[in-house]
Amino acid sequence: MESFATNTLRTHELRHTGCREDILTLFYTHKTALAHGDLETVLRDRYDRVTIYRTLKTFADKGIIHKVLDEDGLRYALCKDTCHDHDHHHDHVHFKCAACGQTTCLDEVRIPMIQLPSGYQKRETNLLIQGTCPKCSQ
Repeated sequence: MESFATNTLRTHELRHTGCREDILTLFYTHKTALAHGDLETVLRDRYDRVTIYRTLKTFADKGIIHKVLDEDGLRYALCKDTCHDHDHHHDHVHFKCAACGQTTCLDEVRIPMIQLPSGYQKRETNLLIQGTCPKCSQ
């Protein structure tokens, strides 16, 4: 059976490298958004920070991952079929738990269409809700 990483790289016509496979595997196994620093901590003995950054940029450009902005900075989350259109823009809400610090995509909660005043052009929309996740609310 083909791995998630191998299948994803093939689907997006990307060359298979150890770094790309390792990063995709981390995103697949962690169901929350990851920062560059999170990846660097896990992979520091195998890849330098620039290689990790370039891999993240490639994945974002191809629509494999998307950016998530929260008060701690930039994170990335694995895209699902429903999280972006053909221009790689996501339209779902992100949730940051104040207790555990995890940022999660809420794919089923859509960002409403916002009508901008004349002359303004939307590039991307981000909506972060902060509170307590179900795991920490128990």
